Amino acid sequence: MKVLLISPNTLKVPYPVYPIGLDYVAGSLSAEHQVEIADLNILDRDALATRLHEFAPDIIGLSLRNIDNTEIGDPLFFIEEYQELVAWLRTRSQAVLVCGGAGFTILPQEIFTALDLDYGIVGEGERFGLLVDALANKHPLSDIPGLLSHSAPAQATAPWTGKQQRQLTRTASHYQFYLDHGGMLNLQTKRGCSFRCIYCPYPHIEGKKHRLTPPEEVARTALSLQQAGAKYFFITDSAFNSDIAHSLAVAKAFQKCGVSIPWGGFFAPLRLPADYFMTMCAAGLKHVEFGTESLAVTMLQNYRKPFRPEDVLAAHNQAVDAGLHVAHYFLMGGPGESEKSVEETLTNIDFLKKTVLFFFTGIRIYPHTALYDMAIAEDKIAADTNLLKPVFYESDAINHQTIENIILQKAEKRINWIVGSGGAKSAATVTKMHKRGYTGPLWEYLIR
Repeated sequence: MKVLLISPNTLKVPYPVYPIGLDYVAGSLSAEHQVEIADLNILDRDALATRLHEFAPDIIGLSLRNIDNTEIGDPLFFIEEYQELVAWLRTRSQAVLVCGGAGFTILPQEIFTALDLDYGIVGEGERFGLLVDALANKHPLSDIPGLLSHSAPAQATAPWTGKQQRQLTRTASHYQFYLDHGGMLNLQTKRGCSFRCIYCPYPHIEGKKHRLTPPEEVARTALSLQQAGAKYFFITDSAFNSDIAHSLAVAKAFQKCGVSIPWGGFFAPLRLPADYFMTMCAAGLKHVEFGTESLAVTMLQNYRKPFRPEDVLAAHNQAVDAGLHVAHYFLMGGPGESEKSVEETLTNIDFLKKTVLFFFTGIRIYPHTALYDMAIAEDKIAADTNLLKPVFYESDAINHQTIENIILQKAEKRINWIVGSGGAKSAATVTKMHKRGYTGPLWEYLIR
C-alpha cells in the first residue's frame, strides 16, 4: 500500500521542531509498503496537491503533536486548522484518513469527532503499522490496540511493547528545512515518565514506567543524525535525567561512538552526582532546560515535584560550573498559588545566576491528570466540560494577569526574563539568526 505521512505542524515559536514521531511511524511499516513524508513546513497546498496526485496514497496518516500552544496569555488553537486540512484532503484524495500523535492521544474521541476521520490511533504511533498491514491484507481490525473508529470507541491502552524502529531517510526533502533553520534534529532515549506531576499528560501518553533504549542504540542514532548533516540535536524525553544512570550511560556512549555535535535537552533539577554535568559536558551537552516550575516550597509540594528549592539551586550551580548554558521554566498559577508563593519564587530566583527564565502563568487542564480531578472537585470544570479548546486552571487566590504583572515589575528591563515562549517577535529573531548560520535554540544569547 502507498502511505503518505503528513506533518501539519507549522508553528515556529520559538523555532520549528523536527517531526520525530513520523520517523517512528515510518519505521513501523513493513517493507511491502511505500511510504512518503509530507511536511507542511516546506509544502504549500499546491505542492501537497501535486504530491497527492503523483503518489496517489491509499492511506494518509496525520500527526497531531499539539492541540494548542498551552499559553494563557497568547493562546493558539490548532484543531480548526486540522479540520480545514482534512476537508481539503477529502476533496482531493480517496485515501483512508488516520490521525495519531501525542495531542490526539490526550483527547482522542473529541478530536476524532471534530475532524471526521476514518481511524484514530490512541497511544504510540507504532500501532499505525498494524492498521496498515490489516487493511492491506483485509484482516480484522478488532485486535489492534488503541484503534479508534466510528464503530469502536477509544479504549485505554497499555504502552507499546513491540519494536521501536526509527526510520532515518537522509534524502527526505524535509530534512533540509530543519538543517537550514538551526540545524536541529531530535533524539529520543526512552519513553515513559516516572514522575507524578499533577498537570502533565506524559504518563498517560507514554506510560508511567521507563522503557529505556539501549545507550549504544541511542548513540548510533545520534551519529546517524550527525552524518545526515545535523549541527545540533535536542533530546525530546520528558526529562533526560529522570533515570540518572541511563542518562550517564547514554552520554558515555556518545563519546565512544564519536558523536561530536552539540546537543541539549529537558532536565529535572534533581539531586545529582557531583560530576554529573561535567560528564554531560564532555559528551557534548550545551543547553540545559530545567523544568523547575516554582521555587516556593508549598508549590513544589502541590505540583508533586521530586525536588525542593535547594535541589534546584544545587543542580543549577553544577550545570553552570560545568560551563553549560542553563534555562529554567516556571509554571505558575497552580493549586495553592498566592501572591506570597509568587514572591517566594521570585526571591529565590535571584540565587540563580547566569540563566534565562521562561514564565508561564495559568496551567492547561488535561484529562487523565491529577489537576483535572482537582479542577472538578473545585468546580472549575464539570465532568462533561469539553477540554478540546484550552481551559486553564487558575488559583483562587491570584489570577494569571496579576502574576504576570508581578513578574514584569520584578523583571524590570532584564532581557533574560521572558513571559511565555517569546511570541512572534522572538521567533522572527531566531529565524534571522538561523539564516545567518547560528545553530541550536539560541536562548543562550539572553543569559544574564
